[in-house]
Amino acid sequence: MEGSMKNMCLLGLLLALVIAGLGEVNGAHECGRADPNMEAFKLAPCASAAQDENASVSGSCCAAVRKLGQNPKCLCAVMLSNTAKASGVKPEIAMTIPKRCNIADRPVGYQCGAYTLP
Repeated sequence: MEGSMKNMCLLGLLLALVIAGLGEVNGAHECGRADPNMEAFKLAPCASAAQDENASVSGSCCAAVRKLGQNPKCLCAVMLSNTAKASGVKPEIAMTIPKRCNIADRPVGYQCGAYTLP
């Protein structure tokens, strides 16, 4: 029960941040015309895996990371976005998710801010 309440609060926070970021959707970004803060909402299934390196990574998380990972710049921007930070994402752990998902064509060695994708 406590875990589901935490997830509901997390989703509420994500939604509030997404709504707050709607004004920036029209410009060009790392994710094309989409704002990385908007795209971060798609990684909601990764919330626990991005905070705890020992947490299991769900199939829905891996699918979302695989899709966003087709554009490494976008994946990086999403993992370092204000939405991710506000949700408690730890970038050093989030960067390990593509490897933990066994994504074969992940951008190994890609420099993402101060972090490198393993």
